[in-house]
Amino acid sequence: MTIQNKLFNGLFSRLGPGLLYAGAAVGVSHLVQSTRAGGMFGFELILAIVIIHLIKYPFFEFGPRYTAATGKNLLYGYKKLGKWAVWVYLTMTLSTMFIIQAAVTVVTAGLITYIFGLEGLGGHDPQIVAAIISSLLLLFCFTLLINGHYALLDKFVKVIILVLAVTSVAAVISLCFENPGHYESATVFFSFSNTTHLLFLVAFLGWMPAPMDISVWHSIWSESKNENDGKIASMKAAIFDFRVGFIGTALLAICFLLLGALVMYGSGETFETGGAAFAGQLLGMYEQILGKWAYPIVAVAALTTMLSTTLTLLDAFPRTIGTSLELLFPEKIKHRNKRKTYLIWLLITITGTLTILFFFLTSMGGMVTVGTIIAFVAAPILASLNTLAMFDKVIPEQHRPGKFMLAWCLLGLTALTGCSISYLFLL
Repeated sequence: MTIQNKLFNGLFSRLGPGLLYAGAAVGVSHLVQSTRAGGMFGFELILAIVIIHLIKYPFFEFGPRYTAATGKNLLYGYKKLGKWAVWVYLTMTLSTMFIIQAAVTVVTAGLITYIFGLEGLGGHDPQIVAAIISSLLLLFCFTLLINGHYALLDKFVKVIILVLAVTSVAAVISLCFENPGHYESATVFFSFSNTTHLLFLVAFLGWMPAPMDISVWHSIWSESKNENDGKIASMKAAIFDFRVGFIGTALLAICFLLLGALVMYGSGETFETGGAAFAGQLLGMYEQILGKWAYPIVAVAALTTMLSTTLTLLDAFPRTIGTSLELLFPEKIKHRNKRKTYLIWLLITITGTLTILFFFLTSMGGMVTVGTIIAFVAAPILASLNTLAMFDKVIPEQHRPGKFMLAWCLLGLTALTGCSISYLFLL
């Protein structure tokens, strides 16, 4: 084995929860919302991506930071604040998990439907096709998770994120060199005085880079990695792993915005709301403008993006709910088999998701919008809990964030709260 290969394998083995974070974050917010942002407004919202990452950074970092400092996941930090904090998190999770999982799953199902030409299933009814493909997709993810749990998820998502990064960058570079764009005919520009534009911005930033819940998921993945490794990762290693995932998702968000801008902006085309229709429109335009060689690149990037998101979310909800219940009812749950609890909530998550997809599915666009707006409004609540937990006195002083990070948190909380309140006035 060459020195280069040893270095690469060493680096790759150090990465785990950070890439799971990326696998959960890079999905609807990137493939759908970032691409739409570029297609609607060109390069104008790149700055919005940068700003929202800066605002949310400390609250996401607190997930792995808390685990590195205490050996426990962030929900234990919530419990230190009082059971009310765990109840807040659990209530928010239970009230949103099905629609979030459904939104992500239906986008993935739409891509699968178009790429593999499955539109003819279910008598050509798009909603039935989406529900059938979603069922098969969730069955596939269920099989992966119950057989491999964290170890298999860790390895699978590492491969997916690597493929995604390579294919996305390759597509953007190709477009920059070969696609002239349509800017000469562009007439739509973002305006803060336009309510429709502001509502789109809310939906765009709600899951950018991810729902705030992912900070808790990240800490639980970190705790699982520690258990698998037989030791607690150092603060330096945990933060490095997190930053690789966080910075990577930011760059990929910009990549997808550039893809939308270079292909769609000024073309006169509008995005479809159905999953398969959106996938066909997006992939078809790449093929039309760049040639058939571009199709597999964009198809692989899009499908791996959404598959990783579907898988990691489906793992995260049962994990966090099971842990929350253990903290709230230790006398009843602490002696139970954790794997059994995980399996029960995994089945509940799948059942609730399929119920929405079979009986309440109207359009991919509408479902995505609802999910992202809920995340946008809820963000300051979870960000506040993360801040209180991380600055609690139980955190060893050497691992507690300093005054600069505290000021950063306060500015971020002010921005998130102000934006949420402003949005509620727009309704």
